[in-house]
Amino acid sequence: MYKIVKKETLSPAVKLMKIDAPYVARKAEPGQFIILRVDEYGERCPLTIADYDRQEGTVTIIFQEVGKTTRSLGMLEEGQYILDFVGPLGVASHFENIKKAAVIGGGLGTAIAYPQAKKLHEMGAEVHSIIGFRNKDIIILESEMSKVSNKLIVTTDDGSNGTKGFVTDQLKKLIEEGNSYDLVIAIGPLIMMKAVSNLTKPYGIKTVVSMNPVMIDGTGMCGGCRVTVGGKTKFACVDGPDFDGHEVDFDEAMRRQLMYKNHERQSLEDHNCRLGGGTNA
Repeated sequence: MYKIVKKETLSPAVKLMKIDAPYVARKAEPGQFIILRVDEYGERCPLTIADYDRQEGTVTIIFQEVGKTTRSLGMLEEGQYILDFVGPLGVASHFENIKKAAVIGGGLGTAIAYPQAKKLHEMGAEVHSIIGFRNKDIIILESEMSKVSNKLIVTTDDGSNGTKGFVTDQLKKLIEEGNSYDLVIAIGPLIMMKAVSNLTKPYGIKTVVSMNPVMIDGTGMCGGCRVTVGGKTKFACVDGPDFDGHEVDFDEAMRRQLMYKNHERQSLEDHNCRLGGGTNA
């Protein structure tokens, strides 16, 4: 059992939890993830590690309540326990000879981009971060990103906070201003990562994206998290989740993502019905 030592609401549907998991914290690195089960009846849910404290023995996760499992997780409070918390899984992000990097976070992807920016900042790299959201009400980790970035740009689709527009607009502007990046990291919705990768390709800038498709076992045995990279099948759980953005088949990934929408919707509806005491329990 893994104790929730801190819970914070970042926006109406986004929660932060700090979990007491010393063995996971001891080995965790940016880019890796955990798989949890809320209780004995719960499904396996992969969540990227948002932060970790080796001395404290804690691992931080940030999640949006969009389905049955995340809704159940969000109902837990400080002092309560999660049944299973396995990790760290996946290949850690590898940074070498990076002097200047751009870190792009789209929506909830900012939670995954944060440990990447933090690691690069600690290594002495100059970090330019761009985080984008639909509106000001769902902005997360602005203060945290500011502390690990030499430059931080916040964008909103409606202009309610920061600069109006998309993260790609600001990245293009920075490149055209003469910023020469050794690395661009893009983490967020598939369509955003595709747009960033398409933007950087003509400039020849190495671009890494984080692929987080549906996962089941997290060990590469089920094949549920397969993605096509450079024309070859890769498993995000053991080969990733970081991949070369210029080689990822985003269109295929987006089609596969849509396959599960109806199942996820039905599962959530059944869960809500049970909570409300409906006849479908």
